[in-house]
Amino acid sequence: MSQYEFNARPEMMAVDTELIARQPTMTKALQLCQTLSGLDDKQFIGSGGVVKDQAQWSRIMNSGQHNFPQDGLNLFMDRAGNEAPFLWLAHSRGYDLNSLRKRETETERALRLEREKSTQLQERLRYLESITGRVVS
Repeated sequence: MSQYEFNARPEMMAVDTELIARQPTMTKALQLCQTLSGLDDKQFIGSGGVVKDQAQWSRIMNSGQHNFPQDGLNLFMDRAGNEAPFLWLAHSRGYDLNSLRKRETETERALRLEREKSTQLQERLRYLESITGRVVS
């Protein structure tokens, strides 16, 4: 990734864990992901899409005659706006979906540290104002 690229993930919609648990296969989880997105097939097909053509997409999503391209899974979930396939996989591997947490990104970490520093400085300022009787602006 070049220094000018920004690889932010879009906000993901919450998916009911009971709905995830009811999906018998990864293909059904993929179909659920697309259904929840409200997007039609053409949003995932073509240049810059998950697959190149409608026939391949149909073989993946409808007949199960073709495998989903593993390297396209993140793009698929990003476009769909939910992580149903990831959640299904975690559930199928025995993970508790209620305790999964996202890692903090470097940007989120930097922001958290700055907020903590700001809070400490504000507390110190309030303390100094309380003992001096002067308000510092």
